[in-house]
Amino acid sequence: MDYFDVVDELRLRIRPPPTEPGQPPKPTPNPGPEAQRTAWQTELRLRPVPNGAVAWVERLKPTFAARKVPPALAWLAEVESSFDPAARSPAGAAGLFQLMPRTAQSMGLSLHPRDERLDPDKNAAAAAGYLRQLHGQFKDWRLALAAYNAGEGNLRMLMDRYKTRAYDQVATRLPAETQMYVPKFEAVLQKREGLKLNELPAPAP
Repeated sequence: MDYFDVVDELRLRIRPPPTEPGQPPKPTPNPGPEAQRTAWQTELRLRPVPNGAVAWVERLKPTFAARKVPPALAWLAEVESSFDPAARSPAGAAGLFQLMPRTAQSMGLSLHPRDERLDPDKNAAAAAGYLRQLHGQFKDWRLALAAYNAGEGNLRMLMDRYKTRAYDQVATRLPAETQMYVPKFEAVLQKREGLKLNELPAPAP
């Protein structure tokens, strides 16, 4: 429900453009990335840590560190599954970090006879490795997370179309879910770790 709460908050902040006499109403523009970040920070300000999250993060941080990505990225599981290792989405994603079947297999996980995405440690290792791979492509954590959610091909196409390598320049053109997803994780990271996403270091060599 938090996505709907933030949409309502953004609607209060963004006024529709004025309507000219005799013309149909103009659509309200998509909120920019800074407005989204502020709205998510407001939404998460008083939200408690999910049950069991601290124990999960402490368990998973070494997995991320072993893949030489910032351990704080383990908090992505709050956004993806609320730290439910058995979570499944209607689109076919599964596990703590909601890996899609093709992504999981590309990172070395098996789906049969047992779905290894439901093994929390293997799921985390695959997610960390995939995030490292995405940062290697896009050189930016916001773009890496946008690709994690929307697909690297879709993001690359947008960046090429608008001739930019900056997240904020394509943010309002991303799928609606991704527009909400990246700033939501930024707010989670700020709330839980006191860190800013755009200040996280690149993966170590």
